[in-house]
Amino acid sequence: MKFLDKYNNSKNVRFTLFKKTLEIAISRGSKIIVETGTSRGKKKFLFFKKFNWKDGMSTLIFSEFAQFVQGELHSCDISEKNINNAKDFTKKYTDYVDFYIKDSIIFLQKFHKKIDLLYLDSFDGHDVELASKHQLNEAKAVIDKLKDSSLILLDDKGAKTVYSKEFFLKEDFKILGESANQLLLSKML
Repeated sequence: MKFLDKYNNSKNVRFTLFKKTLEIAISRGSKIIVETGTSRGKKKFLFFKKFNWKDGMSTLIFSEFAQFVQGELHSCDISEKNINNAKDFTKKYTDYVDFYIKDSIIFLQKFHKKIDLLYLDSFDGHDVELASKHQLNEAKAVIDKLKDSSLILLDDKGAKTVYSKEFFLKEDFKILGESANQLLLSKML
């Protein structure tokens, strides 16, 4: 997975756990990736868009991984602007990415495939209580779409994961990795 090296930017504090997650995902034959909260990037000057490495650029990383494994990425965000920015960043991988402009909980409830890799990063984490309740509701909406081999990567540890971490642990998921920003879980070790 040499392609991952280009995402090892000094500002990408999430890179190490992204890399570990994708290494495990490839060893498990993961093909179906679902993320809530699309990479937004950021505006530079008036109209140029650029990567926002502090956010990790998950959509770009996952879309290239989907191409690499001949899989599919399903990325959901409530903001059409965020989706459009992500489409710009991932245009080389359009055959491997489907975007959805929806509330993430509704999207997860209606998603009809079993998920190999789930990345929960929707809802702004500035209000810890609201963000944590939202991520818990995402977890409840998706639990029946996960397999024992599914990987779950929770973003914004401490700002969104207050309830979802405990929920997944009660559902027999175990922590496989942890960073200052993220938490990786699976039933299989």
